[in-house]
Amino acid sequence: MGDAQQIADGILERASIAAGIFSQLNQEETDRIVEAVCRAALDARIKLARMAVEETGIGIWQHKVIKNTLAAELVFEDIRDQKTVGVIARDEQRGIVEIAQPLGPIVAVIPVTNPTATVIFKALIALKSQNPIIFSPHRGAPKCSTEAARICYEAALSADAPEDCIQWVPESSRELTHALMSDARTALVLATGGPSLVKAAYSSGTPAIGVGSGNVPVFIERSADIPFAVENILLSKTFDNGTVCASEQAIVVERAIADEARSAFEKQGAFFLDPDAVKKLEAVVIRPETGLMSPKIVGRSVAAVAELAGITVPDGTRCLMAPQQKIGADDPLSGEILAPILAWYECDDFDDALKHCIALNYRGGIGHTASIYSTDEEKISAFGRLMDAGRVVVNTPSSQGGVGGVFNQLHTSLTLGCGSGGKNITAENITARHLINVKKLCYRKPNERWLAIADDRLLDETLSADDIINAYRG
Repeated sequence: MGDAQQIADGILERASIAAGIFSQLNQEETDRIVEAVCRAALDARIKLARMAVEETGIGIWQHKVIKNTLAAELVFEDIRDQKTVGVIARDEQRGIVEIAQPLGPIVAVIPVTNPTATVIFKALIALKSQNPIIFSPHRGAPKCSTEAARICYEAALSADAPEDCIQWVPESSRELTHALMSDARTALVLATGGPSLVKAAYSSGTPAIGVGSGNVPVFIERSADIPFAVENILLSKTFDNGTVCASEQAIVVERAIADEARSAFEKQGAFFLDPDAVKKLEAVVIRPETGLMSPKIVGRSVAAVAELAGITVPDGTRCLMAPQQKIGADDPLSGEILAPILAWYECDDFDDALKHCIALNYRGGIGHTASIYSTDEEKISAFGRLMDAGRVVVNTPSSQGGVGGVFNQLHTSLTLGCGSGGKNITAENITARHLINVKKLCYRKPNERWLAIADDRLLDETLSADDIINAYRG
C-alpha cells in the first residue's frame, strides 16, 4: 500500500467536500437518505451475515442476520423522528434556540466480532447527523465490512446524498488508521474494538467516542424466578456465540438457591466443568503474555472451544460453566470472555454476593453493564446504586438489554459508552444526537433579580452571604 498519509489526505479531502455539501441539506432530505440506507441494509442482511461468518469464522450467521436487522431497522426507528438538522429546539421563556451543527468527517473503526452490523449502525447515525463517515475495518474482516459500507453508500447516493459521504480504507493498516484518526480534518473517531485500539483513538489528538470492556456480572438473587432467569441468561450468552460486549460473563448466586440454580442451568443445556477441566479451559481462553482473551476462542462454538481445550462435553451443550473461588488477574475466567463460557460463584448471602459483583465489575468491566434477576425492589435498587455500570439491566437478557430497543427502551446502539469508569466521555448508548454540536442562539432576556443587586452594595464587607442570597431570591 502507498504512503499512509498520502492516502489519508485524499480520503479526508473528499470527506471535507462531502461535509460542506451535506450541511446544505434539510431534515427531510437527510431523512430520505437515512431511510434508503436502512432499506438497503435490510435487503442485504442475510448476505452480509453469511459473509461475516465465512470471512472471520466468528459467531453464528443466523444470529448475525438478527444483528444486521437490529442495526438497520431498530436503529432507524430509534432515530427516525430525531431532529438533527437546523433548529432542533426552542425555549421561548429562556430566549434560547438550539441549532444542530454537524461535526464533520468521522473515522469509524469496526470490530471483527460485529463487522457488518457495526458498519450499518454507524453509517445510519452518521448520515442522520449529516457527517461523512470513513470506515476502517478490522484486518480480520475487510471484505464483509467493505461490502456493508458499499451497500450503504450506493443506497445513500440513490437518495441524492453527496458523493463520498461514505468511504472506506482500501486496505486495513495501523498506519493508515492512525493517519486518519490524528488528522486535523477528522472531527471525531468512533472507536469500537479492543483496549489498544480505543487507547490509540483517545491518544490521537482528535475527539473520540470509545467503549470499554464488558465484564458483566449477573446476580441471581434468591427472590428471582430461577428457571426464567436461566432461560434469559442462556438466550443472551449463546447469542452469536457470546460476541456481544454486553453479554453475561459471571453468574453470582446465593448458596440458599445455588443447587436449584445449578439444576436449572443443567436442564437448559449448560455443562458444569470439574476443576481439571476448568484448568484446561483457562489455558486456552487467555493469552498469558497479555492476560487478554485469546482470539482463537472469540465467538467460537462450545464444541470448538472444548476441542481446543482438550475436554469432553455432552452433545448439545449450549454453554460451559466454570466454578470459581476467586476474582482477579490470576484467575483468567473471572474476566471478559466473548464465547459461550460463564464463570460461576456461590456466595453466603446478599451482601457477599454484592461484594462479588462489585469485584467482577472492577475486574475489567467498569462502567459497562451489570445484570440482576430479582423481584425484591429494595435489593434491585441497592444493586443498581452500587454497580459502576452505564446499564444495569433487570430481569433481562444482558446482550439484548444492553444494546437497547428489544427488551427495554434504551437507545438502540452497537457502541455502548462506559463513562469515566471505562475512560469514556459518556455512559450512554451512542446515537445520532452524540454526533452533532448544538449551538445556542441566545436572545436578550435580562435577569432582573441579578441586575437589581449587582451594584456597589456587593463591595460592602459587612454584607454577608445570607444577605446576598436573600436579596437575590427576593
